[in-house]
Amino acid sequence: MDLFSSYRLGPLALPNRVVMAPMTRSRAIGGVPNDLMRAYYTQRASAGLILTEGIAPSPNGLGYARIPGLFSEEQTRAWRSITDSVHAAGGRILAQLMHVGRIAHVNNLPAGARVVAPSAVTANSKMWTDQEGLQPMSAPEEMSAADLDEAREEFVRASRNAIAAGFDGVELHGANGYLLEQFLHPHSNRRTDGYGGSVEKRARFVLEVVKATADAIGPERVGIRLSPHNTFNDLPLHDEVQAQYATLARGLRGLLYVHIVANPHEGFAATMQAVRASFEGPIILNGGFERARAQAALEAGQADLISFGRPYIANPDLVQRMQRDAPLAAATPEKFYTPGPEGYVDYPALAG
Repeated sequence: MDLFSSYRLGPLALPNRVVMAPMTRSRAIGGVPNDLMRAYYTQRASAGLILTEGIAPSPNGLGYARIPGLFSEEQTRAWRSITDSVHAAGGRILAQLMHVGRIAHVNNLPAGARVVAPSAVTANSKMWTDQEGLQPMSAPEEMSAADLDEAREEFVRASRNAIAAGFDGVELHGANGYLLEQFLHPHSNRRTDGYGGSVEKRARFVLEVVKATADAIGPERVGIRLSPHNTFNDLPLHDEVQAQYATLARGLRGLLYVHIVANPHEGFAATMQAVRASFEGPIILNGGFERARAQAALEAGQADLISFGRPYIANPDLVQRMQRDAPLAAATPEKFYTPGPEGYVDYPALAG
């Protein structure tokens, strides 16, 4: 199993097993994709598969400054220009649908949008706002039954918009402490109704979103990202992680893939094995990989595809550089989230 060998992922014929991981880049002024973003993704079309930055399925899902959405006709049309360009360059691209839930500040939301979460538990962290700089996270409202119904429908509408925009499918963001993972975690989910209190109940909303999205566009067009043992975005460690994710994974069978973020926690290997056994489908593994470690993970059967995040920031031709054992260009972290082209589309490709 070679990193540069072809792979059949559902309906997609991938020329290699290199996946570009989702990365927030904060270039969507007003929440609308633009020509700068089209250049960015097109430059990286040699990846076996591109997963976009997190795209909000609704105004409530925005949270961060300059995050793109996929809930309006204008946004859908703008994404179409990007997918057309990526496809013309020979690439394949999925939209990552990310509802941030409680990881938000009201300054980053449009008028009428709300900060919502499984429970009214404010995240102990700060959020950048263009108006006032770093600010404490806004307090969320606990989602009512009507809010749950609406959020499910928001994912469905956004997934249909993604297909209309020319995406090859969607990835549901169930990792990194955002809304779907907030339901999976007992710290952020303190509900006493049918959506909290046990691993089965905490998995319920995620599985309802998965089923509704898969029913709307087909399970072969839906993947999901998970981060077991994650503590990012104010999620402390707890004792039910392996049981939580094994239970969840059984309900994910039939999806295009499960994308897992590796974790140094001592229990991660067992949890990963439990997810792989329960899901019984393709696995994408993410987590600080370079070529040698990626190849070793594939050969060990830990995953079918490997996703790379930070290396893709400064190396739009990452596949070619790894194939040639060429040195990787260094990124400029101070430009990761700034609104202009610097540190975004100005990294040179290899000659020849």
